[in-house]
Amino acid sequence: MSSDEAHYPPVDAVSVGLRGRCPRCGEGAMFDGFLTVKPVCGTCGLDYGFADAGDGPAVFVILIIGFVVLGSALWLEVNYSPALWVHMLLWIPLATLLSLTLLRGLKGLMIALQYRNKAAEGQIDK
Repeated sequence: MSSDEAHYPPVDAVSVGLRGRCPRCGEGAMFDGFLTVKPVCGTCGLDYGFADAGDGPAVFVILIIGFVVLGSALWLEVNYSPALWVHMLLWIPLATLLSLTLLRGLKGLMIALQYRNKAAEGQIDK
């Protein structure tokens, strides 16, 4: 029997993904460091070889943070017209902090959804 066929109670992919937990058992840590995915789950032994988030999390972070920061910067400029240094002092650290905060959670979410939906590389049937 493959290690992926063990019976575990279903877990919510969104909550375990955003918390960086194993998509099968919900207990073990998914990450080894900040963004490096562990080879296997320390609790249930799930092999994370299937996990390939690619550039998806980074694209979503760029779109979400870009919308928030650009919208806020435009609102501030139109309503108050502050100096350029005020924009740099506000938006560069905010964009950096929000990007680093969201990146790990979205990567975990994409890996958990890959596991739940049994996503795999496409194959051509002949």
